[in-house]
Amino acid sequence: MAGHSIPHFQNDGGHPVVEIGVKEFMCVGASVPFDHPHVFLDMGDDNEKVCPYCSTLYRYNSSFKATQTNPVGCTFASHAA
Repeated sequence: MAGHSIPHFQNDGGHPVVEIGVKEFMCVGASVPFDHPHVFLDMGDDNEKVCPYCSTLYRYNSSFKATQTNPVGCTFASHAA
């Protein structure tokens, strides 16, 4: 979809739950080189989704912005040149 960016999240800290502000997102696991295949996840009507690769439980928080997370620092930022 043009102009639509899917947020990517990571879980370097091994947190059991990561709260996020979107229901459609990509999980990358952890930072490179410890990432897993970048998988698209959609919560649909639910408010939680478990990543099938790393077992992180993502929980939707409607008061968060799209890239806001709790714990802080779980938004993935590509460092590609």
